Amino acid sequence: MRILFLNYEFPPLGGGASPISYEIAQGYVNIGHQVDVVTMGFKGLAASENMNGINVYRVPCIRAKKEICHPHEMLTFIYNAQKFLKKHLKENQYDVCHNHFAIPTGLVANWVKKNYGIPFINTSHGSDIPGYNNDRFLFLHNFTKPILNSVLNNSSGNFSGSNYLAGLANKNINPPVAYQTIREGFFPDLFQPQAKKKTILSTGRLLRRKGFQYLIEAVSEKDIGYEVHICGDGPMMPELRSLAEKSKTKIVFHGWINNQSEKYKNLLETASIYSLVSAKENASKSLLEALSAGCAVITSNIAGCPESVGDAGFAIPAENVSALRETIYDLIDNEDKIQEYGKKARNRILEVYNWDKLIRQYEKELMKAANIESKLVQNA
Repeated sequence: MRILFLNYEFPPLGGGASPISYEIAQGYVNIGHQVDVVTMGFKGLAASENMNGINVYRVPCIRAKKEICHPHEMLTFIYNAQKFLKKHLKENQYDVCHNHFAIPTGLVANWVKKNYGIPFINTSHGSDIPGYNNDRFLFLHNFTKPILNSVLNNSSGNFSGSNYLAGLANKNINPPVAYQTIREGFFPDLFQPQAKKKTILSTGRLLRRKGFQYLIEAVSEKDIGYEVHICGDGPMMPELRSLAEKSKTKIVFHGWINNQSEKYKNLLETASIYSLVSAKENASKSLLEALSAGCAVITSNIAGCPESVGDAGFAIPAENVSALRETIYDLIDNEDKIQEYGKKARNRILEVYNWDKLIRQYEKELMKAANIESKLVQNA
């Protein structure tokens, strides 16, 4: 198949959904499909390039930061993606489109279907679903209901990476649109356990709901004999640095790091403990990375987090410093427990989050949308 792949965020731009979409695209290429990605441009990035067999086209956009995108910046993607595709689709034909994020990217997929007859399936990653990311998009979702319904009703299938997000979509979108779950998988060779150091790692956008402030508070009372490393950037950086100055445990801020870099790989693979006790997560890419690297994972017991770690990690109440401190202390006082949960984490990736199987599920849905399955049967 020739697959048009749309996402306003694609590596190196964006948060957890960005590398997830890259891996889906890579999975399609690995099994013999052609994938052309249309995504946001950014200063210093090529307008077009081939990334491991994936053709990537970046359209000019107003975007200030790699790690976060604001609604007015998203609008520039919608406009310029349509402008680019008007020319591109005169010379390039596609069987089907895989869209990521019903809003904003779904507006482009909807436009492509209406004007060029290319069917699409949609994968939601969180912020496009009402009720998921209220700290950023509660006000915006009050106005996007008609747009959201139009995209979802015109899609040949709507999917999410967790049962949690599918349930939230089925609950909050009215009239109801059936969401199905195809797990957000992982390629286990990307991160593998190394000899562990006495470090606790936490990664992601520095937003209040991510809970970095509680991690710092949890280790601040005394020097616990471990260092805490935080990778990411965002609006909470000044506040977090201020909190860290009062901590007796060493806190190291690395800023934003490409998760494909050797620095990030080394930090994660050598970390003994990984903490992301977020108040709201879908199927967190960061948790999957930590599981794959064989970390003892601490996360929250809400949203999609407990679904991600299963019995291979610790799911505690969000925004609860005492519970986080108690879990960290229990682990650092028991190295055998760290090793036990590190092995459980790695096995969960190998057994449950195998991209090779999950990509085939998406392939089947694309073929169904493009009516390729019935054509193959007719020609058999």
